Amino acid sequence: MNKLLALACIVGFLISCSQETVTLSVTSPGKINTIDFHLSADGEPTYLVSHNEKVIIDASSMGFDFKDQKALKDNLKILSSEKKAVYKTWEMPWGEQKEVVNNYNELMIALEENSAPHRKINLYFRAYDDGIGFRYEFLPQQGVDSLVIMDENTEFQLTEDYTTWWIPGDWDIYEHLYNTTKLSEIDATTKRNNPNLAQTYIPENAVNTPVTMRGSDGIHLSFHEANLTDYAGMTLKVDTTSLKLTSELVGSDRLGHKVKRALPFKTPWRTIQIAEKATELIDSKLIVNLNEPNKIGDVSWFKPKKYVGIWWEMHIGKSTWDYAGSQDMNSFTTDAKPHGKHGATTENTKKYIDFAAENNITGVLVEGWNTGWEHWIGFEDREGVFDFVTPYPDYDLEELNQYAKDKGVEIIMHHETSAAPRTYEQQLDTAYQLMHKLGIHSVKTGYVGKIIPKGEYHHGQWMVNHYRKVLETGAKYQVAINAHEPIKATGIRRTYPNAIAREGLRGQEFNAWAADGGNPPEHLPIVAFTRMLAGPIDFTPGVFDIGLPSKEDNHISTTLAQQLALYVVVYSPVQMACDLPENYEGQPAFQFIRDVGVDWDQTVVLNGEVGDFVTIARKERETGNWFVGGITDENKREISLDFDFLDEGITYDAIIYKDAEDAHFKTNPTAIAIENMEINKETSLSIPMVEGGGFAISLIQKN
Repeated sequence: MNKLLALACIVGFLISCSQETVTLSVTSPGKINTIDFHLSADGEPTYLVSHNEKVIIDASSMGFDFKDQKALKDNLKILSSEKKAVYKTWEMPWGEQKEVVNNYNELMIALEENSAPHRKINLYFRAYDDGIGFRYEFLPQQGVDSLVIMDENTEFQLTEDYTTWWIPGDWDIYEHLYNTTKLSEIDATTKRNNPNLAQTYIPENAVNTPVTMRGSDGIHLSFHEANLTDYAGMTLKVDTTSLKLTSELVGSDRLGHKVKRALPFKTPWRTIQIAEKATELIDSKLIVNLNEPNKIGDVSWFKPKKYVGIWWEMHIGKSTWDYAGSQDMNSFTTDAKPHGKHGATTENTKKYIDFAAENNITGVLVEGWNTGWEHWIGFEDREGVFDFVTPYPDYDLEELNQYAKDKGVEIIMHHETSAAPRTYEQQLDTAYQLMHKLGIHSVKTGYVGKIIPKGEYHHGQWMVNHYRKVLETGAKYQVAINAHEPIKATGIRRTYPNAIAREGLRGQEFNAWAADGGNPPEHLPIVAFTRMLAGPIDFTPGVFDIGLPSKEDNHISTTLAQQLALYVVVYSPVQMACDLPENYEGQPAFQFIRDVGVDWDQTVVLNGEVGDFVTIARKERETGNWFVGGITDENKREISLDFDFLDEGITYDAIIYKDAEDAHFKTNPTAIAIENMEINKETSLSIPMVEGGGFAISLIQKN
């Protein structure tokens, strides 16, 4: 009896030992951020994140719900774990800076179920000094070739009620104004049925990413994802009571699931950028670093550029996209006769080409050049509407392409799909072959409307794969993609550097036609610390006729000086001077647009607070010239600048474009003061910004 009792005690001891919580950890190279992984006695995985030894993400669960399989959330054991340290540098072919350091410590944990079917999953945790990322890897299963994911249940348990800058977790569109509330006050459901949006679907109290937060001690967090590949986009469901975020994948009503993948596969990275101050969020390269290296090789055929185009004139009512329609963007009913207001004519395009050639601008975008605009928005039967190789009768594509080339300008193609991606895919090769033949290397794509087929959403797996197919086809034909109504940027530009820019926010056009009067002054000082963390933005700055005389109920809530500053603050390798050429004539401030760079060797974020103000300096590749931009919200403020970021021993001819003393975004938006001076590394300046204002500085090296 005593022997049996002793044996039972030994067995019980061994079982209790095997059921004890196991903890594994990885810390960033600078000992700043730590990820602790826990496997409970029941085999439930959780993780927590610490910043300088303070817990910022408390114990958070990880798991999945599947179709035709039981959930994967517990009953797991650790098979093995591995650690590695990585320090590499890689070069951006174009970007905010030339060289990027990729320095992290990684922990890989191999898990297996304790009971049949003994599914295996690997977890990868990477700790950087500017944040953390983790992802799941699903391994092969006997007798199973694919998984259907109904829900991903990744949690982020916050430790305080953060001030949060958020837009709703809309499955179709990112074009919402940002809200500033406590985490506990988020209610995304109140943002449904926005009259300014062509499509919207907000099924949960969830937010889209990047979503940025500030804690009581000044710590800033931004939640997002990296390397979104063959997977659904992730929104974050908000529990306002427990202060917990949970991944809520965009689904497919048509297919009845969130994700279907062949085994084995890896999920996107779940990311948290972590910063002591707001400016460090912009400095972070976490998102691009978590993507794979360049897959398409040399992209020297794409040149970062400034461009003008036939676009803004449609938004302010001067011309139309359609050749023979109703002239009303909201109906576009067919009319048999040309109405005479078509913008994309050969004559009008030549005017823009001439203007570009005269002003150091190397691109011209033309919207409304191709057939189909009479019947595209507001209609259910949009399949087959657009033809991406056939111009309207008054637009000679080949003549204009040669005319532009002769003047050192490149046409930028425009493909509006009307959210009918199957029609676009049928013509992709044909359309891109035409571009390749003409030597046109960039296209602006659009996806306005509810996705066809019904039941798919802009941000679901099916559309994620469509956007990727467009990128891959573009790479084949040396075409770079600037996507509007896109899937979110998740750093794919590192892997596919022909992903040059995208919209993915409430852009400049809302100033021309939104029923609520446009974007408020705080919009862009929020965007710089939220949406811009994901990647380049085609915001289309440069409006000089700020009063919008043809739009009685609308105005732009910036000064002219802020419109200039946006060329530096809001990053993109393609920057539009969006106003009409005649509105730039005789304007001394236009010199800044002529001078400003678009491709950068170095970026320095000088100051800023989310939703209030931001100042950024960028050094141009090749020339070594610097440009500085600063913007503010509805509050005037004075910014102190030290130019210690400039190169040693070099003096610069500086032109400073700033708000005039009597400027105001509402009452006197175009009042601007322009000063010339010499500046070097030892210079300090104090620059005032009025309400909705800003400043821009060009720093050209003296010969």
